[in-house]
Amino acid sequence: MHMQLLNDDRVIIYDRTDFGPSNLTLANGKCFKKDCTAHSAIYNSISNTFRPLTVLTNNWCSSGATLPNGTLVQSGGYRDGERVVRTFQPSCKTCDWVEIPKQLLQSRWYATNHALPDGRMIIVGGTKAFNYEFYPKTPSSKLFTMPFLKDTTDPKAENNLYPFVFLHVDGNLFIFANNRAILFDYTKNEVVRTYPTIPGGDPRSYPSTGSAVLLPIKNIEMGSDKIEAEVLICGGAPAGSYLKALNSHKFLPALNTCARMRYTDPNPTWTIETMPMARVMSDMVVLPNGDVLIINGAGKGSAGWELGREPVLTPMIYHPNEAPGSRFELQNPATIPRMYHSCAILLRDGRVLVGGSNPHAYYNFTNVLFPTELSLETFSPPYLDSSKTRLRPVITTKNIGGKIKYKKNFTIKFSVKGLIKPDSIKVTMLRPPFNTHSFSMSQRMLVLTKKGPIMPIGLGQYKVKIVTPRSTNIAPPGFYMIFVVHQNIPSKGIWVQLT
Repeated sequence: MHMQLLNDDRVIIYDRTDFGPSNLTLANGKCFKKDCTAHSAIYNSISNTFRPLTVLTNNWCSSGATLPNGTLVQSGGYRDGERVVRTFQPSCKTCDWVEIPKQLLQSRWYATNHALPDGRMIIVGGTKAFNYEFYPKTPSSKLFTMPFLKDTTDPKAENNLYPFVFLHVDGNLFIFANNRAILFDYTKNEVVRTYPTIPGGDPRSYPSTGSAVLLPIKNIEMGSDKIEAEVLICGGAPAGSYLKALNSHKFLPALNTCARMRYTDPNPTWTIETMPMARVMSDMVVLPNGDVLIINGAGKGSAGWELGREPVLTPMIYHPNEAPGSRFELQNPATIPRMYHSCAILLRDGRVLVGGSNPHAYYNFTNVLFPTELSLETFSPPYLDSSKTRLRPVITTKNIGGKIKYKKNFTIKFSVKGLIKPDSIKVTMLRPPFNTHSFSMSQRMLVLTKKGPIMPIGLGQYKVKIVTPRSTNIAPPGFYMIFVVHQNIPSKGIWVQLT
């Protein structure tokens, strides 16, 4: 149900705690409330190994983000977990979850977290929670009301849960819920700007559950008033889909459109694009080359238990820089349906880890349309095809790992076996997000600015000088993966801590 890539290449995976016993036994014979099975695990993407973790309070439909030091902070859930904060420290072979009760001022179920420029995270909304708060807490911490969340609530279907939240390059937040969006100043608790309603008026957030990404941010050495920012929202379910599926078992076709808006324009408007197929509950993953993978989901119905039909097995790649009408590229179909409660996240080697799918109230493996799915698999984008090996960069710099500062030049050395096209070289920087319910929280990619030409330094060896982001508004402090991209083919990433 939830995934986060940590800065040691391990992946935190967890489910709710009250589904009943899982298929993974707790370590050292532990048992809690007569349950001796694990509801969380940590998966090592390098060694392909895993170990069980212990989570006690119910983290069902919770949210999360990472702090500047890489610690995962996971918040909220259901009943005994609704005000709990749970932390996990990376780069520790024996660490487990630390659970801190009553840390949240408001019960949070289906909320959204986002990393902030000052190192805190904001926690927005949730079921009947028309407000926001911050973590870590201080003695003066308090709740802040957000009327926008109440205004976008359907009293029966609640289509404002898991709102899409993105940090804008000026430090404000772009927030989308139901079918509307605002630019919000969380420091003053006021709406800075209201955007047009999405064309057609259909909801896109949970349980209508489309997905959204902030497209790669370029020209990051400029002032925030000169940087363009675009949001892309794809799929979802038409108005009324959730209630018709829930009450009448009528499963409406999902939406087959994406809406794209450059919301920094003086008069921004949504541009509608038609996908090759309709999707609800899909995941959108920003790839190292700036393309967007659209994977998982269903062709009919809605998010919710037993409410999805017609699994969509064919992933698509969206090429944001291509001309309209030629941006979608179909991929080879999968064999495992991944619908409600599935996840997808980018790994440092450029693959996408995909796992889960459980549309049932409990674990159910037999005599159902879509059994509970316990497997993990990876999707390999076309840039990993063996025919592209000679064009694939390999980062050779030895001393770039560790901490890097803002507004600094640094040099990356890399090699390419074949002939290079210098004009096609770019360097990207990606923050690994927290993924749940078809939305990747704090997902963010920057195209770093090159300072000067690509310089050869030996046979097949090159270097490129790059400038880091100019402010924490453009890139909140924390761990990022840096990639060298040649002819749209990325290297393996390297970890850096922007501080």
